Amino acid sequence: MDLLEAPPLPFHFTPEHEQFRASLRDFIAREITPHVHEWDEAETFPRTLYARMAELGVQGLGYPEAYGGTPADLFYQLVVAEEFARCGSGGVQASLLSHSIALPPVLKAGSEALRQRVIPPVLAGQKIAALAITEPSGGSDVASLRTTAVRDGDHYIVNGEKTFITSGVRADFITTAVRTDPAAKGAGGISLLVIDGDTPGLTRTPLKKMGWWSSDTAHLRFDQCRVPVAHLVGEENHGFKLVMNNFNSERLLMAALACGYAEVCLNEALDWTGQRSVGGSLLSDRQVVRHKLMDMVMRIDATRALLHDLAYRIEHRLAQPAQLVARVCLAKVQATQTMQFCADQAVQLLGGMGFMRGTKSERIYREVKVMMIGGGAEEVMKDLAARQLGI
Repeated sequence: MDLLEAPPLPFHFTPEHEQFRASLRDFIAREITPHVHEWDEAETFPRTLYARMAELGVQGLGYPEAYGGTPADLFYQLVVAEEFARCGSGGVQASLLSHSIALPPVLKAGSEALRQRVIPPVLAGQKIAALAITEPSGGSDVASLRTTAVRDGDHYIVNGEKTFITSGVRADFITTAVRTDPAAKGAGGISLLVIDGDTPGLTRTPLKKMGWWSSDTAHLRFDQCRVPVAHLVGEENHGFKLVMNNFNSERLLMAALACGYAEVCLNEALDWTGQRSVGGSLLSDRQVVRHKLMDMVMRIDATRALLHDLAYRIEHRLAQPAQLVARVCLAKVQATQTMQFCADQAVQLLGGMGFMRGTKSERIYREVKVMMIGGGAEEVMKDLAARQLGI
């Protein structure tokens, strides 16, 4: 049962959007959903899946044709998030689409030579790209990063550590935040470098996690890594703004994914309560159960309406940048709280089965926290939103 399935809003999604949605939904149902439990247990998924997604056009959405991409508006990205959530595995999505946070700075500010070297093979599914910002000394405080890059002729010498890096073990290209001016404080002196995965001195250690088991998540250590100056993204010491701008799109798509996972929990709870009998009657016949289900529906409906409205405003530039940044932050908080609520309610309604590995709700329950923390913790999002709104 899909209680929330409804015709698309005409000013949001066109027939072309819905045609793409149908093909992606079919692919995920056939090629991903049946395998997510197996891949979770194996803590990996086939690398060949990148190329399969590229053939479908997913990897290149929103990128220029010159680099092998397909120009697309923001609503295509929402379709990808909403449909990927249906498989019920954040780990597959996180690693498979890690290029969506690694490549935008390169596209926006990289040299043409760097773009041609990095972007086409990633969009073709031949190479994997990762973004490395977070460090062991602090996650959300980007301005305090300690990884250094010291100029030495035509190279930078990079030393430091990054952690919680999605696709960190597999990545062929790592868009990395470094401090190129050790004397600078805070946001000053930060740059972005694209570091090749086979760079001598780079060691990568896989990490064990509460959720996202099938995702490749790593701790990176840079020890005297020589990186060509040609791999600098944008101007030296001006990378902080690129990092911050990159967060906005990441947070919006995380919010759309969170809303999608909430709906997955709702649908699993609907199926279970519509089949499970207790005391001679179906669970769904009991008022307390129906109320729980409707509480889930209300939160999902409200969150999805908020996200679609916000995406429309962003796409058509209907608000000031600061206001949009604030509302993206709050939308992520709203969506991940909806995901948390629905995962908790679904596990409760499934009872013992909700505690068993193999149910989507159990997996999503474990993955709630990474969604609430990744891309900016809830507390950071609220504080940033308040500052953007002048509060």
